[in-house]
Amino acid sequence: MTGEEREDKAAENCQALWKFFKLPNQMNSDLKESGSGARKDDAAPAAGDFVAASGFAPNRWVKLNVGGQIYATTIDTLVGREPDSMLARMFLQNGSMKPSERDEQGAYLIDRSPRYFEPIINYLRHGQFVCDSNISVLGVLEEARFFGIFSLVTHLEERLGQQETPLGDRPLTRNDVIKAIIQTSVITELRFQGVNLSGADLRKLDFRNINFKYANMSHCNLSHTNLNYCCLERADLQYANLECAQLVSVRGLCANMEGANLRGCNFEDPTGVRTNLEGVNLKGACLESSNMAGVNLRVANLKNANMKNCNLRAAVLAGADLEKCNLSGSDLQEANLRGANLKDAELTLMVTPLHMSQAIR
Repeated sequence: MTGEEREDKAAENCQALWKFFKLPNQMNSDLKESGSGARKDDAAPAAGDFVAASGFAPNRWVKLNVGGQIYATTIDTLVGREPDSMLARMFLQNGSMKPSERDEQGAYLIDRSPRYFEPIINYLRHGQFVCDSNISVLGVLEEARFFGIFSLVTHLEERLGQQETPLGDRPLTRNDVIKAIIQTSVITELRFQGVNLSGADLRKLDFRNINFKYANMSHCNLSHTNLNYCCLERADLQYANLECAQLVSVRGLCANMEGANLRGCNFEDPTGVRTNLEGVNLKGACLESSNMAGVNLRVANLKNANMKNCNLRAAVLAGADLEKCNLSGSDLQEANLRGANLKDAELTLMVTPLHMSQAIR
């Protein structure tokens, strides 16, 4: 073998050795690159985590311009509690909405009412609905529906009820009545004609000379109230509590007082003016120990009423229905009972005996 042949052979051996040692290193390098690439590509967010849009970190602060009012909050506040809401979708990577345009200060523009938005952003912050008394809950509900805050929508619908009672049909409260009284002069006639006072707590108030004609006062608490010279004509006082009330010279023509409690009431006017309860419905009412001297109960319905120990001197009960009425211990001196229905009425222990002329036409 010549010298040139030996040199060529040596060169071939060196090249073979170089390839032998290079191949494993290249393979390891390729494996490392492919492995690292797999880790990068296969990485996924944990279940329940949201992925903010490019450039929006969860703890990043953003500004919202809602109807000209600027609100500063974080992406986490907008996304964390309601991830399906409109506000969340504006800042989520896979959201269906793009962030809105910005104003000159960089705040995202939202054309809604700031008055109703503030309770919503506070709800997203702490999960509690807090609303000032001068803000309509119904207005907040409509905004919550627009933004898709459905947990708040459910809460507000339960709060308002499926069919909210119209404002005009709501019964007046004690505070409403007191405000009306203190704002009215004592020489001015206060009119509550036709108003709804059903179930109101009105005990111990002064209602002298007030017009309650056609008013709904059923189930009211009117105990110890002063109703002197009031107009209760055709008023609804079913099952109302008027215990120890002052009813001097009341005009209660055809009023409905069925089941009412009038125990210990005073109807007698020292001046001789009669309290007019003609045609009143006192069926099943309690009038025990009441002073009803001179009261006009003509053609009244007093069936099953409790009138024990009442002062009915000179009272007019002509044509009244007194069936099963308990009049034991009452004073009926000079009372007019002509044409009254006294079937099964209890007349024991009378203070003064009844004269035949009192009951015969």
